[in-house]
Amino acid sequence: MATRLTTQDASFYFLEASSTPMHLGSLAIFRTPRAGFSYENLLSLVEQRLVLVPRYRQKVREVAFGLARPVWVDDADFDITYHIRRSALPKPGSDDQLHDLVARLTSRPLDRSRPLWEMYLVEGLSKNRFAIFTKSHSALVDGEKALEIGQVILDASKSPPPMAEELWMPATEPKESALVFDAITEMIVRPSEGILVVKGAARGLAGVAHEAVQATGKVLSAVRTAAQVAPSSPLNAPISRNRRFAVAKTELADYRKIHTRFGCSINDVVLAVVTGALRNWLLSRGEPVTASSTVRAMVPMSVYVSAERAGYDEYTDRLSGEHESDSSPRSEISSFLVDLPVGEPNAVVRLSHIAHATEAHAKQSPGVTAHTLMRISSFAPASLHAMGARAGSRLSQRLFNLIITNAPGPQFPLYVGGARMLEMFPVSPLFENQALSIGLTSYDGNVYFGLNADRGAMPDVDVVTALLLESLEELIDASNESRV
Repeated sequence: MATRLTTQDASFYFLEASSTPMHLGSLAIFRTPRAGFSYENLLSLVEQRLVLVPRYRQKVREVAFGLARPVWVDDADFDITYHIRRSALPKPGSDDQLHDLVARLTSRPLDRSRPLWEMYLVEGLSKNRFAIFTKSHSALVDGEKALEIGQVILDASKSPPPMAEELWMPATEPKESALVFDAITEMIVRPSEGILVVKGAARGLAGVAHEAVQATGKVLSAVRTAAQVAPSSPLNAPISRNRRFAVAKTELADYRKIHTRFGCSINDVVLAVVTGALRNWLLSRGEPVTASSTVRAMVPMSVYVSAERAGYDEYTDRLSGEHESDSSPRSEISSFLVDLPVGEPNAVVRLSHIAHATEAHAKQSPGVTAHTLMRISSFAPASLHAMGARAGSRLSQRLFNLIITNAPGPQFPLYVGGARMLEMFPVSPLFENQALSIGLTSYDGNVYFGLNADRGAMPDVDVVTALLLESLEELIDASNESRV
C-alpha cells in the first residue's frame, strides 16, 4: 500500500539540487575481529535487520502533474547488493584516505529510482580496522517513525540474540491512474493540500516547505535573533556538489570537567569549543574580527534525557538494560539560534556568553519531547542528526551561518557482527550557500566531530578540526587555572 510523504519529507525530496544533495551520513570505524568480517557478513546482517526499517525497501513515486505529494511504494526489484557496496583503500589505508573517500561518496547524489540509501564496507584500513559508511536521504529518515539503518545493525554485545526470519513480499505498485485518482480525492476532502500544491507550482517548493511546517503546528522555537539576518561570513558562499570531510576526536571527560567547574551544560562547552575554533579560523584567513563579531549557529538538536546526569548516564543505562522502563526512551529536543561570540578573545567569557544565551532560550521555550524508536542496540545518534537537519531546514538559511548538531550516544562499546566499533563520525548535509556543517556524537568516553564542507569554499576545513582541539585545550587550561 502506498503511503504519502509527509510535507517535510516532500520538501527535502524536492529541494535537493545538484549542489545540495540532501542525504546525511555516518562513518563508523571497527576493529576487525579474529574471525574476520566480510562483505557477505554485512549483507546477511542488514538483510536480517531490514524488518526494523521497512522504508529502506521502499522507493519514491511522484504523482503525475504534481497533483499531490509523492508516495512511498515497495520496490518490487529491490536488490540489496545494489545498496550495500564494497570499497577498499590501498593498504595500509590511512585515515586521510578514508576521509577523502567519504567526501567523494558524500558528493554523489542517490539514485531516485531506487530506495534512497547506500552503505559501503571500506576495507584496507591500517591497524587491522575496517569502516562502514552509510548515507540516507533526509526524506527517508525522520528520527521518529523511520530510523537510520546504521543504528539498527549495531548491538550491545558481540553475540546478539538471533532475529526471527522474515519473508518479505513487496506490495503491488499502484498504477499511475490510481495515484492521480487518490490525489484528486484528497484535494476534495482536504482542500488545504490542494492550495499548497498550487502555491508550490506558482512560487516554488521552498515556500511550501515553510508553510507546510506551520500548517502541521511544528513551528521551530528560536530566540529573538531569528528576526535578523545572520552576520556576513565566509561560511556563507555559493557551493558546489563537491565536498571535503574532516574529523576531530576529543575526550568526554574534558567536557564534563569544564561543565562541573563553570556550572554550565555540556552542550554549552561544545558550543564554546566550536566558537573558539571558528574565531581562530577567521583570524587565520585574515578576516576582520572585532569585539562584537559573531557567527550565528542553528543548534537544532540539544538532546537531554530526563533527569540528565551530566554525561548521558541515564541514556546509557537504558541502552545497556540496567535501567528498566515500560515506556520508550525519551529525549528532549530543543531547536534554537545562538550568536557565537567569535570576537571575544577570552575563552571563559565566551563560555559565559553562550551559557547565558542557552539558559535564556531554555526559559523561553521548553524542549519538545521526541519518542525515538530504539531497537536492538538502541544507538540513536544518526537518527537524531537527521531530526536536526529537519529542524534546520525550517528556517531560512539567511538567518544563520551554519548548523551544529549534537547527539549523545552510549558510553560503552557497540558491535557489528562481533566487530567492536571504535569511532563514529556524523556527516550532516549542507544547505544552499552554507559551506560548513558540524555534527558531533559522544560514544564510549569520547566526543567525535564530523565536519562536512564545500570543497571550493572551505579548502581549509582541516584547519578548523585542528583548532577545535586547541580551543578545547584552552578551556581545560582555564579550568585548571581557576582552581588555583
